[in-house]
Amino acid sequence: MLGKALGLDFGSKTCGVAMSDALGMYAHPVATLYYKESIDELKAPLEELITKERIKNIALGYPKMMNNDVGDRAQLSEDFKNTLETWFNVKVTLVDERLTSVAANRVLIDQDMSRKKRKQVVDQLAAVQILQSYLDRQRFLEGK
Repeated sequence: MLGKALGLDFGSKTCGVAMSDALGMYAHPVATLYYKESIDELKAPLEELITKERIKNIALGYPKMMNNDVGDRAQLSEDFKNTLETWFNVKVTLVDERLTSVAANRVLIDQDMSRKKRKQVVDQLAAVQILQSYLDRQRFLEGK
């Protein structure tokens, strides 16, 4: 049993947050965190959530390029992974997030959501997809 885990979709100004249920089966959206100057602005709200919910695992989106290369955005995620592990006593797993934002936008468009509302929740939905992918993989590995 995994317990609760967080999923993070780390962007250049935002960080979409999703959390699993207590059994580690299903991911649901939590929030979109915003930062202006530095990722240090994310520490307090994440710490509050991690402490309150007793999070032990974080699935962090890893935006590799379509040809599987590691570009600038993926390098920033690797750096953020190290920062998260330094800030908190949690295991952070990088999860391939190629096309998660595209898929999240498609779901919201299919629901006829306005562009303004989509912008507010797309990071959360991408975080849900990242976390659900991680949870499904963990259950698969535990089943082997």
